[in-house]
Amino acid sequence: MVNMVVDKDSPLVEWLGATSLFAGVEGEHLWGLSGIAMVVSCKRRANIFSEGDPGNGFYLVKEGRVKVFMLSPDGKEQILHVIEPGESFGEVAVFAGQSFPAHAVALENCRLVFLPREDFVALVSGNPALALNLLAALSQRLRQFAKMIDALSLKEVPGRLAAHLLYLGEKQAAGNRLHLELSKTQLASLLGTIPETLSRILSRLQRDGFISIEGAEITVIDQQKLAELAEIGKF
Repeated sequence: MVNMVVDKDSPLVEWLGATSLFAGVEGEHLWGLSGIAMVVSCKRRANIFSEGDPGNGFYLVKEGRVKVFMLSPDGKEQILHVIEPGESFGEVAVFAGQSFPAHAVALENCRLVFLPREDFVALVSGNPALALNLLAALSQRLRQFAKMIDALSLKEVPGRLAAHLLYLGEKQAAGNRLHLELSKTQLASLLGTIPETLSRILSRLQRDGFISIEGAEITVIDQQKLAELAEIGKF
């Protein structure tokens, strides 16, 4: 961990119980989790772990956002996930007893909850509810990967972008208005393209009456056309 400061004064029991990973876990086990957890702070752009680092524990995001990504041999970045508050990352390496298969970097100033592998595995071995929650979380992550593979392999960039805009609209629940949560460079990486291509497609979506754009704010003008583009994958 780079440039991280441990915060030992943060109450965790109630917060852990509200996360999807530990929802439904009994109070005594939440207290056990809080007893092994560390809350760490890291600055924007801090490296949390790198591909190949030992999987000595996993994380939940308490505040801020984290990107998990891979690098090609020529240095091209492919974002796999953007981890939001209440979500976890790094679990697979921990339970497989292997090194981390990707990189994780803070997108903004963050507070993270770190759970050490050995202590956590000891808790899980005596608590079936924890094990079931982990299976559910990892299954959801697998579904997300399947959708990403489908989008990157079968859809062209306009369809990937349209699907992402529809996803943001549902997530933010703000009617036909949505906010781009990533920079164009980061969004291009998530969609498997380059910023110049992304900018051209956004401009065409606006020109053709799908959306209107004001900085990072987007208004969906024709939801049906956007949904059709997401399904077909190309103009």
